[in-house]
Amino acid sequence: MKRILIIISFLLAFSEVPAQLFPTLGGQRAGISTAQFLKIGVGGRATGMADAFIAVANDASALYWNPAGLVQTENDQIIFSHNQWLVEIQHEFAGALYHLSSDDVIGLSFLTLHTDDMPVTTEVMPFGTGAYFSYGDIAISLSYSRKMTDKFSFGGTVRYIESTMAELKMRGVLIDLGTYYWTGLGTSRFAVTISNFGNELAPDGEVILYGGRKKSDWQSFSPPTMFRIGFAMEPYQDDQHRITASVQLNHPNDNSENFALGVEYAWKNIFYLRAGYKFNLEGQNYTFGAGINAPLGIAQVKFDYAYANFTTLGSAHRFSIILGLY
Repeated sequence: MKRILIIISFLLAFSEVPAQLFPTLGGQRAGISTAQFLKIGVGGRATGMADAFIAVANDASALYWNPAGLVQTENDQIIFSHNQWLVEIQHEFAGALYHLSSDDVIGLSFLTLHTDDMPVTTEVMPFGTGAYFSYGDIAISLSYSRKMTDKFSFGGTVRYIESTMAELKMRGVLIDLGTYYWTGLGTSRFAVTISNFGNELAPDGEVILYGGRKKSDWQSFSPPTMFRIGFAMEPYQDDQHRITASVQLNHPNDNSENFALGVEYAWKNIFYLRAGYKFNLEGQNYTFGAGINAPLGIAQVKFDYAYANFTTLGSAHRFSIILGLY
């Protein structure tokens, strides 16, 4: 059963994502997919490690990164994440996971991206007509994860998405698949995921153009499918200190392959420092972050912050809180 699930994951990935052997190729595919908000990462911990996280994914943020990681969590959890994205765009994520048993976990999550209302402009009124329009995206996801053996787990997510821009709406259903495997060599583990796999998406609705012309026929685009391979381990750990290192190869269907390196230092599982770097990803490079973990009443509260640098567009800040229920 384990081998069948792994084979299915690989077949789905390579049937959708064009083959690419050299990292410098593939940039010509930029702009061929829609629903780009699904590519924005979630959680201060993952971002602090440059998103090299699918083989770490042992907290509630696995709802986004790798559904197979849900069974790596020790307790039921709730996550809230806020991302102060570029050009004053707000990106929010909330989710919860529940252990049905020691080997089965379900999760529910909600993702949204929104902007302030923007003025409507036309060819003859470039400074605005006095009217305003809004833009926003939402995604609602249901996840399930199962531990197949003591070393291997598998997970899947079904996601409904809806994008709204003025009079237009785009809807669709996508899936994520993930695997998580402990190799048996120290603490090393290996993970493979495919995210946002599904049919092409197209908006529906009618727009009145300048001169009274109407348009209601729209081109369809692929969702932003992403195939990832990750590897993580603890090169050093004792009773007080732990260092986690992670490397991840990302294969998007709409750009060049890129890879990321991330590292996390933990002191007594109370205080955390993180850093990472993204390679061959145009416009993005280094990240860093910190976190603190404290038991409060009936829950263990973990607060994480991360900074992500963009070479030309500025920076982004992520804040997240994870509540671990006893």
